[in-house]
Amino acid sequence: MSTPNNLIDFLVNQANGVKGLADLNLPIFPHQYIQPIQARLDSCKIIPHDSEEQSIPIIDFTNWDDPDVQDSIFSAATNLGFFQIVNHGIPINVLDDLKASVHKFFELPVEEKKSVKENSPPEVVRLATSFSPHAESVLEWKDYLQLVYTSEEKIHAYWPVVCKNQALEYMKYADAFIRKLLKVLLKKLNVKELDKEREYALMGAMILGFNYYPACPEPELVSGVGPHSDISSITVLLQDDIGGLYVRGKDGDSWINVPPVNGALVINIGDVLQIMSNGRYKSIEHRVVVDGNKTRISMPIFVNPAPDAVIGTLPEVLENGEEPHYKQVVFSDYFNYFFSKAHDGKKTIEFAKI
Repeated sequence: MSTPNNLIDFLVNQANGVKGLADLNLPIFPHQYIQPIQARLDSCKIIPHDSEEQSIPIIDFTNWDDPDVQDSIFSAATNLGFFQIVNHGIPINVLDDLKASVHKFFELPVEEKKSVKENSPPEVVRLATSFSPHAESVLEWKDYLQLVYTSEEKIHAYWPVVCKNQALEYMKYADAFIRKLLKVLLKKLNVKELDKEREYALMGAMILGFNYYPACPEPELVSGVGPHSDISSITVLLQDDIGGLYVRGKDGDSWINVPPVNGALVINIGDVLQIMSNGRYKSIEHRVVVDGNKTRISMPIFVNPAPDAVIGTLPEVLENGEEPHYKQVVFSDYFNYFFSKAHDGKKTIEFAKI
């Protein structure tokens, strides 16, 4: 079979996604996914695993209120912007059940996935492919489902049955962990308490994502996700064991692999916390490569401000007379700007700079 004549219609409107495209076993790879040479990950620029200076730290969260543990988190957030957390309090069986439910959802018949897409309010459930397929010149080899952590009434009405219970169980555990982690990060910014106002501005709209990257016949030509920084406060990512996540190195030209660690959560600082900390915390570019033989999944929780929350540098950060580097912006404006274009590295944060 040849590539569908109207690829976007096939992918988006018919809800086949890249999973449906991969299932066609096309003899010729679709040119719409082929990245220009300069956009591909150059293996010569990958930092070796044994580089102590630029490896992603693994932090034990068992005693999360221990000053040494908090210092490790603060160091990672200000240095590389990425770290992994083990002993976070979420049971392994909850993580495993979630992973299994992601595969079950994307392996549903396309008619069922199309029904989810057409019958779900986008402020609760969103099924999509690539990133912004109508705005991109080259598509990304990824399908994704986004589940907004909203009222239980809406969750039970709209989250897909095949993954609803597993996703809800995971989010209930994750919510408690996220609050602890934000308290640690805020403490280092002289913020004493995660009160209702701060909570609204940091985690007022949490989204659980299911990312699905089918095995790709030409993995070196495509991108799973192009280089970008997240627009969240923080992102909490559960990886499977396939791997493929890379973080921009300090020199701006190298890439650091984030190896899968069984039971760990990958944490990265988002643009919102970079803005709130006046640049003290670093929101770092990252990207995903796909596998030639195996389907990769990952499950990010985007810990976002509420849409109407105003984000800007925290007054506690400026108490010593430091000048703010960022203006105050409504998060929904920042969010909409991010999704109005293709992934473009760190350019979105320019929107908030003074």
